[in-house]
Amino acid sequence: MEKTNKQAIAFEKFDAHNQKDPHTIVWEGETYPREYFLALKLHEWVLKIKPDASEALLLASRCQHIGRWEIPRDSYAPGREPYLKWRRDLAHYHAQMASEMLKDAGYEEQEINRVQEIILKKKIKVDDEVQTMENALCLVFLAFQYEDFHPLHDQEKVVNILRKSLLKMDQTGHQFALTLTYSPKGISYIEEALSQLK
Repeated sequence: MEKTNKQAIAFEKFDAHNQKDPHTIVWEGETYPREYFLALKLHEWVLKIKPDASEALLLASRCQHIGRWEIPRDSYAPGREPYLKWRRDLAHYHAQMASEMLKDAGYEEQEINRVQEIILKKKIKVDDEVQTMENALCLVFLAFQYEDFHPLHDQEKVVNILRKSLLKMDQTGHQFALTLTYSPKGISYIEEALSQLK
C-alpha cells in the first residue's frame, strides 16, 4: 500500500468518526459536526504554519481531538483537579483511538508511536512538531471559538485563559494570532494577556 493511500484511508477513518459528533458548530451559514469542523481547521492551520509538515504531524492534526464528545466534561466532578484529570484522560483516549485507526490503515508501530507523541504533546517547546501543533490548536480556538467564548465569562477569567494559551505558543504562533480579526473587546483582552507576558 502506498504511503499516500494510507494517509487517505486514515483521514477517511478520522473524518467518519468525527462526523458522528452530535454537537454542531455554525460557520459562515453552514452547520457542521463540531469535532469534524475543528479537525479540518486544525489540519489547515498546521499547513499554514508549516507547509512542509511531516506525514505524522498531518495525521495527528486530523485526529488530535477525535471522539472528544464521548468523554464529556460533566462526567467528572467540578474543580481544577478533576478538570485536569479529564484533559489527561481525553488525550490518552484520542491517542488510543488514533492508534487503532492508523493500524487499520496500514501504519507500522513506529509511525503510530510518533503520531501519538504529537497528540499527547510530549516535549512541547523542545519538539518542533509538537510546538506547531500547540500553535495550531490555539489558533483554531482564537479563529473559530474565541468570539463566542469571551462574552460568556468575566474579563479576569478570559485574560487568564488567553495568557496561558499564549505562553504555550511561540513567536510564530503569536504572529499568526495577531493577523486574525477580533471584536474591539476581544482584541483588548488579547492585548492585556500579551502585556502580562512581558
